[in-house]
Amino acid sequence: MALKFVSAEEAAKLVKHGYNVGFSGFTHAGCPKVVPGEIAKIAQQEHEKGNPFQISVFTGASTGDKLDGELARAKAVKFRTPYQTTKDMRNAINNGEVQYCDLHLSTLAQDLRYGFYGNIDVAIIEACDVTEDGEIVPTCGVGISATVARMAKVVIVELNRWNPKEMRGMHDISEPLDAPRRREIPIYEVQDRIGKDHIKVDPAKIVVVESNVPNEGGAFAPVDEITTKIGENVVQFFVKEMEEGRMPKTFLPVQSGVGNIANAVLAAMGTNKAIPDFEVYTEVIQDAVIGLMKEGRVKFASGCSLTVSNECVEKIYKDLDFFKERIVLRPSEYSNNPEVVRRLGIIAINTAIEADIFGNINSTHIMGTKMMNGIGGSGDFTRASYVSIFVTPSTAKDGKISSFVPMVSHEDHSEHSVKIIISEYGVADLRGKSPKERAREIIEKCAHPDYRPMLLEYLEMGEKQGGQTPVDLKNAFAFHEAFNETGDMHNVKWRK
Repeated sequence: MALKFVSAEEAAKLVKHGYNVGFSGFTHAGCPKVVPGEIAKIAQQEHEKGNPFQISVFTGASTGDKLDGELARAKAVKFRTPYQTTKDMRNAINNGEVQYCDLHLSTLAQDLRYGFYGNIDVAIIEACDVTEDGEIVPTCGVGISATVARMAKVVIVELNRWNPKEMRGMHDISEPLDAPRRREIPIYEVQDRIGKDHIKVDPAKIVVVESNVPNEGGAFAPVDEITTKIGENVVQFFVKEMEEGRMPKTFLPVQSGVGNIANAVLAAMGTNKAIPDFEVYTEVIQDAVIGLMKEGRVKFASGCSLTVSNECVEKIYKDLDFFKERIVLRPSEYSNNPEVVRRLGIIAINTAIEADIFGNINSTHIMGTKMMNGIGGSGDFTRASYVSIFVTPSTAKDGKISSFVPMVSHEDHSEHSVKIIISEYGVADLRGKSPKERAREIIEKCAHPDYRPMLLEYLEMGEKQGGQTPVDLKNAFAFHEAFNETGDMHNVKWRK
């Protein structure tokens, strides 16, 4: 049957107040870019009339400003999950305007299938190609696209001509069976493919909106002295692990989080020839991976999205034959699946907002209350990994915040899952250590020298309380209180 083509404005009218709407993409990569703005306009028009108009938004991960930003500014979102990074959406969440459910990214697709969030009314999917028999080829990000497209009553396909239809073949699309009939996921090597190169849906429920809009992929900040040193410390740790037989000399696949530190770590790995050519099994494939792939240092990369700068993605599009042999993009419940992570022996490298002296990690909240972005995929990889590493600069806000505190103000990853912490000052190896041993390891190896005496003083106060874990409850949040009261954690005042 012939596909139905409509304008973005007409497509947006298919989305009604109270709908659950599933979107494609994972980060800005692969997100729809024209229909969300038209939904935002409808919301604004309805609000001006005194009518309610809000939707619940389900995505693979964060999105671009053309989705989260537009909808947040129009106050068009009632509920949001599982992850976000847009300033206006973040503000709406922290102001209580949007109910936000922070969630492990690997679980959302199955939670939707289990009915935990109700039905999906409309799915909006960016594609580089769509056929009359209902084959939808995603662009740079997959996320939960296959699940929401199958579940939705209506599928709006944004056919974005900026992305070449020759991308077909880069994706590996599948959905697992649900419990209790689920079988093993037959991914035994990073490059294994188990699905199709497209999403298949009933063509009768598809409407197509044509567009030609670039990605929203800005360049990462250049590597600086601190991120360079963190990268070097990570590589030195790997080299030592291989030399001492705790890591195969052939190395293992790597997962790294999003951002400047992750790019710096990957760049350092590529530079150090003591690290063998390696594979990447991750959620987001970043610029550094693409550069190392061209150099032959990264042999293959499996991910959920090409979260790269526009300059980088244009290079990929000009050399698609090369990259289609070396990159596969999967749904998030495969790219982030703990079963596969443990089977392949993934090295997990993620970024912390803060860590406490016992190895607990805060990945999500500023001063315990303000949501930054969300847990993302860090939990999916951390607990199932061969070795879990968290990296962070030792301080923030020009040294006024210590990234290492007596007790984290919000806990996302417990001491039981965190094996290694690395800052620009060194490597804290927490494996096999008691809480008191971990505390001294972190303070001496990772904390900024300015804060070490205060952290040791807190540890000594805790040790006087006795017990397995030396916590002084009166002073556990003294660092945070000092910042809230004076704007500087150096001004800590202990309660005696």
